[in-house]
Amino acid sequence: MRGIDILITNDDGIQSEGLKVLREALAPLGTVAVVAPDREQSTTSHAITLHRPLRVQWVSDGFYAVDGTPADCVNLSINGILKNRPKILVSGINKGENLGDDVTYSGTVSAAIEGTLIGIPSVAISLVARENFKFEAAASFSRKIVSLVMERGLPKDTLLNVNVPNLPANEIKGVEITRQGKRVYGDAVVEKVDPRGKKYYWIGGDILGHRHIPGSDFDAISRNKISVTPLKLDLTDYDTAEKLRGWNF
Repeated sequence: MRGIDILITNDDGIQSEGLKVLREALAPLGTVAVVAPDREQSTTSHAITLHRPLRVQWVSDGFYAVDGTPADCVNLSINGILKNRPKILVSGINKGENLGDDVTYSGTVSAAIEGTLIGIPSVAISLVARENFKFEAAASFSRKIVSLVMERGLPKDTLLNVNVPNLPANEIKGVEITRQGKRVYGDAVVEKVDPRGKKYYWIGGDILGHRHIPGSDFDAISRNKISVTPLKLDLTDYDTAEKLRGWNF
């Protein structure tokens, strides 16, 4: 594959409208390659496929489908498919928000984490909607933020998690740099019985709401603002680490 400036992936799959919209939005900024899962891989988090080989299928000009996870797509692209390291990795535009604790489950955000681990400036972009998707504002902001990151870079081991309200551009009230919020999940597990009389289960995972934390990603979205949350790979709780030193293990 020829020299690439921008690598795009997602977790909604190679046929997702958000992926195609993002590619069109970023095309003026440089040469773009799209390497994405061949099917939906939502909530796969940072899974990497180690127990079987991965296969890559050419779909159309610049579009490649991988029978693996979003993190697989990033790793395989940078370490195998591409002839050069891209200047930036962009994951999205996801059909659905990735706010608060969603980032621990999200394939979209995990693709950006994988890019960051490899040393590529990475941005995850999500649209806060479950239906009637309005991609125009998200596409426009994607072009703006990607242009800035390509120009200025990002600190080491830091990625950007972007969430855009599902509104026309003229109804969005601006951009806010936010902290990660706190999601409130349900704990429902649905038990059923199959035709052979054996039990099986669905993890409900119902979303009940979020905590109201000023300055959080949820807070910004509630005020019709675009949320940009810088996330670090280092998960260490330094305050607790200091306390643990006094435990006399």
